[in-house]
Amino acid sequence: MKIEKRIYRRLLSYAAPYKGRIALSMLASLGVAASDGAVAKLVEPFIDRIVIAQDFELAKLVPFMVVALALFKGTSRYIQEYFINTSGQLAIQDIRNQLFSHSMSLSMRFYASNAAGTLISRTLNDVNLMQAAVSKVLVSVLRESTTLLALTGIAFYTDWRMAAMAFVVIPVAVVPAAIIGKRIKKFSRRGQSAMGQVTMALEQAFSGIKVVKAFATEEHETEKFIAENASFYRFIRKTFKYSALSAPVMEFLTSIGIAVVLWYGLNRVMADEMTQGQLFSVLAAILLMYTPLKRLTKVNNTVQQALGGAERVFEILDEELEIVDAQAALTLSRCRGAVSFEAVSFSYETEPVINELNLQVATGEVIALVGPSGAGKSTIAGLICRFYDPSEGRILIDGHDIRTLTKRSLHDNLALVDQETFLFNATISDNICYGSSGATEAEILAAAEKAFADDFIREMPEGYQTLIGDRGARLSGGQRQRLCIARAILRNAPILLLDEATSALDTESEAMVQQALANLMRDRTTFVIAHRLSTIKHADRILVLEQGTVKETGTHRQLMEMDGLYRRLHDMQFKDPEPLCD
Repeated sequence: MKIEKRIYRRLLSYAAPYKGRIALSMLASLGVAASDGAVAKLVEPFIDRIVIAQDFELAKLVPFMVVALALFKGTSRYIQEYFINTSGQLAIQDIRNQLFSHSMSLSMRFYASNAAGTLISRTLNDVNLMQAAVSKVLVSVLRESTTLLALTGIAFYTDWRMAAMAFVVIPVAVVPAAIIGKRIKKFSRRGQSAMGQVTMALEQAFSGIKVVKAFATEEHETEKFIAENASFYRFIRKTFKYSALSAPVMEFLTSIGIAVVLWYGLNRVMADEMTQGQLFSVLAAILLMYTPLKRLTKVNNTVQQALGGAERVFEILDEELEIVDAQAALTLSRCRGAVSFEAVSFSYETEPVINELNLQVATGEVIALVGPSGAGKSTIAGLICRFYDPSEGRILIDGHDIRTLTKRSLHDNLALVDQETFLFNATISDNICYGSSGATEAEILAAAEKAFADDFIREMPEGYQTLIGDRGARLSGGQRQRLCIARAILRNAPILLLDEATSALDTESEAMVQQALANLMRDRTTFVIAHRLSTIKHADRILVLEQGTVKETGTHRQLMEMDGLYRRLHDMQFKDPEPLCD
């Protein structure tokens, strides 16, 4: 219970900036409550003076009173609904913005262990569940509680004995409402987790549609999605079951109270202990009183669902930032590009990837990293980019430990061309200048020309303004790679990280881009990661990695003469393939 209160208080804190709107909505909700109280109170004179005493002068006023009450209640409800819904949406907008902003600040280690579909589900579905708790619950509790108090007061004022009998039901009704609410929270949280799996299945199927089509696995993906969707239904069905159960339970319990009151009241009327108008006034108050009670039960159900979603959202918001700027972090201006690794070790969880790496790279030096898959080549690039921090040791740029630099200034001095040629669903121009927002059109064109991308871009329907689809789906692999290289060229950073930068290029394109990269790498410190050894023969130094350790180092010629691991990798790539048939 303490945890729930803490979560709910934290949830409501997001509504604080919009307290003016909420206060206005609450004030309007009092008008709605007053209208219901007035209806119950006016039943007595209506019965006694108009129906029984036949006061026709008063009867003439009834239509005007009905319209006036309806107008007052309708205006109050409109103000209440509009301002509470807008304040709730604004609060939810803030939560979603904070969640996304915080998610963007989390380390690559976090993303390695959390699926994109699950994060999307929490950002959309779970946050949506929280909206009602942030806004409507506040006003609903005030409105229904005020209505309940007003009607209770009228009932006790008219006949306290009958009102007391009706109140026996309320404590009894609280117990099943609490039990049902806990069940709803439990299955709502599980249902949202299942929805995360549904979203993940969608995200993976749509993102990998080319692979799905190539391997003819449409039926398999459909079956997987249907299974995840059915899992979500199983949990949400239980939420519906308990939510639907709350109304019948309340109806049954309130009917007992009404039956007792009616039996007692009729006996008192027949004994001339109260008038018929008083009886109907008390009955009207009690009947109207049970309505807000039932609504409060539904509010509890809503709160429990919201708490289930809030727990999942706050789990991400409470995720500690692993890579952060140090206090009084230095802003690195354009660096010379000298990079040093001093006894650097790194592990993913408990699995060691880099072991006590010592490396001194001079300004403008081209360093190639080669080795078997899993040797730690891409991890070194990730450490320079500070996607992760070393477990031991330190990395320096121009003598500064990169952990003492601001992340922004560090990345302003780096340009990465990754083996995953990720492009955004935007124009070609937008993708080239991504990360270089101040670039001019001339600079974008120059970068594209240096990456040998200008020719194919001009052949596109709208040239540089052509939309390329999700992940660049309208382009070939080589075209996507050249756009990524153009993006790095435009960044004009003193340190380049080329992780399989030419892996998706055909022979002709590779020759052109290698020439462009050679011009780009001049006077810049460059780390080249490559499996194709033909692309790194002219590197100043080649580091041969195996299981996170530097096994060999030297130029291409020196390593070939060593007749070690590099020579074996080279011979495996360049040996003549056996013929497929005679």
